[in-house]
Amino acid sequence: MYPTLAAMRLAYERGEATPAVVTEEFLARANSNPGHNVYLSLDAERVLAEAAALPERFPDADARPLLYGVPVSLKDCFDLAGAVTTCGSRFYAKKNEVALQDSVVAARLRQAGAVIVGKTHLHQLAYGITGENSDFGDCMQPMRPERLTGGSSSGAAASVQEGSALAGIGTDTGGSIRTPAALCGLAGYRASHGLANRLGLWKGGVHLAQSFDTLGWLYKNLSDGPLLAEALFGLEQISALAKEVRIGVVNSAFLHDCDADVLEMFAGCRAQMAQAGAQLGEFDAMYWNNAPETFVAIQASESAAIHAGNFAEFELAIRERLEWGASLSAAEIERMREQHEAFRARMDQLFTQFDFVMLPCAPMSALLAGADNSSIRTRILRYTAAGSMGGNPIVTLPGRSGGVQLMAARGDDARLLAWTAQVEPAF
Repeated sequence: MYPTLAAMRLAYERGEATPAVVTEEFLARANSNPGHNVYLSLDAERVLAEAAALPERFPDADARPLLYGVPVSLKDCFDLAGAVTTCGSRFYAKKNEVALQDSVVAARLRQAGAVIVGKTHLHQLAYGITGENSDFGDCMQPMRPERLTGGSSSGAAASVQEGSALAGIGTDTGGSIRTPAALCGLAGYRASHGLANRLGLWKGGVHLAQSFDTLGWLYKNLSDGPLLAEALFGLEQISALAKEVRIGVVNSAFLHDCDADVLEMFAGCRAQMAQAGAQLGEFDAMYWNNAPETFVAIQASESAAIHAGNFAEFELAIRERLEWGASLSAAEIERMREQHEAFRARMDQLFTQFDFVMLPCAPMSALLAGADNSSIRTRILRYTAAGSMGGNPIVTLPGRSGGVQLMAARGDDARLLAWTAQVEPAF
């Protein structure tokens, strides 16, 4: 098992490993969670053949691309040639045709030399935060089988945790990378809103809500973040960066509903940040309590437009959200968009005071399989909606009891990734 992407690349450079052997090792760990549903689509024969062909595709060992021979997983809301894109729904699994060509995301991964292991489980339509799915089964963690992964990028997180992928492509609308990263003890990165659109990365992918949808990765080590972002988004890696940064910390009143272990973890992270050279200062985040109301209305309206005519095909909670979104008047949505714009401007102002802003990913550190998780989405959105509304890039710092969000101003992705990679030994 390779602890980091850099370690795998070094093994290839030294001739100590080949993509075919590494891929076979990773495939042997696939679908090891209790439901055996980490992947909704996996063609082992195709995967091994593609891995074996990599040395011929990239014969010059000194010019191999960034993800040469790296097994990665792809969330099943992006097309992969030869597979059906299900969006976590049996309805779309039957309705959609087998993709004849790769999505831009999949094509970009292949160009970077990656081996796409398969297409991963997600909360139905990517419209949920727990990883529960009535069509394909709930996604439980391979390493902690009594716990849900969180969602909606549930299989992406499980693939990294079980070791069938070194990194997993996910999407994040209202916390769909951040939440599973935190609950599964992983790192996560969601890009600035709009970055994927500018690069055409949504072509061949299915949106949930265009105003908030972003792409990113789930992965194990913060040090891998800059290289993964360069491979997918073309972001230049920053090699030298001062550790002295100003970090805004949400005030204690905002954290009133956090479980005790999350508060303890967050206090420890604050201390580690200070030890790493950051200057910490609290700010009043109580206005963030208004963010979920605006977020869920715009999200529901946009999602309803995407899935119009098919609401009855989806599980009850999602059907009700879609029906509500379709019922909102144009005037109501326009008012919500004005609130969104005002909130985003206020978030922009916050980042004139601080380089980064820090808060827990969720008020709890675990979701138990089989429990009543119906109120979880509302609780978690208090912690994730502000970053979604601001369109901010966010790195999830993995912790023993949940994770911590470290967010930056829109467009400041490279510096955020570089700083978190630089201070990783502190976590």
